[in-house]
Amino acid sequence: MTAQPAFAPVKLLPARDRLARHRHPTAYATIVLEGGYAEFGETGRIEAGPGDILVHAPFCAHADRGGARVSRLVNLALPGRPRTGIARSGDLDLIVRLARGDPLEAAAEIARLAVVPANREADWPDALARRLSEQDVDLAAFAREAGLRPETVSRGFGSRFGIAPQSFAAEARARRAWRAAVDTPASLSAIASETGFCDQAHMTRAVTALTGAPPGAWRRAAALPA
Repeated sequence: MTAQPAFAPVKLLPARDRLARHRHPTAYATIVLEGGYAEFGETGRIEAGPGDILVHAPFCAHADRGGARVSRLVNLALPGRPRTGIARSGDLDLIVRLARGDPLEAAAEIARLAVVPANREADWPDALARRLSEQDVDLAAFAREAGLRPETVSRGFGSRFGIAPQSFAAEARARRAWRAAVDTPASLSAIASETGFCDQAHMTRAVTALTGAPPGAWRRAAALPA
């Protein structure tokens, strides 16, 4: 259930092109060679430029918007279950050369870099996306704190991220449950409770809808006790 690193040729993202929200089932890195673009995902808006390496966790979802000119990007599949974030390399040419001839070593080189959370929380939609990714959020309370009407929050968030905040929150909760199932020895019933599901069956349905397999199957694949 993990991807083997593979090299994809240089991808061109047209200026100001828009890609609707989509999900990737496996982890991968996007290396920005030239230009720049904005990504709207689980950690909020990321403004990526030359030299940036965007690391995407399995099952992350995002929309993309091209910058002022054509961007040259390389997507490289990553093994395992890295966290979503951004990194920079002092020798980007090395990583690109490795990706062309030895994608396993290129992935290992990226794994050695310091990956930090990418969200800069420029405004309230980005702040809300980051908070929803980490925990359940009372949207009405968030709207009051931000001095906004609930419908303004719903419209503004949906316009930026291509999904209603309630649906974004549900996906984030399922991702947290999946992550806990494959990364921790906690019982599935405990994970369901800790991640905000009413019961284990509810969690199982949500994780299966997101990932295509129930948490028990993911746990067995990760060689953890059920």
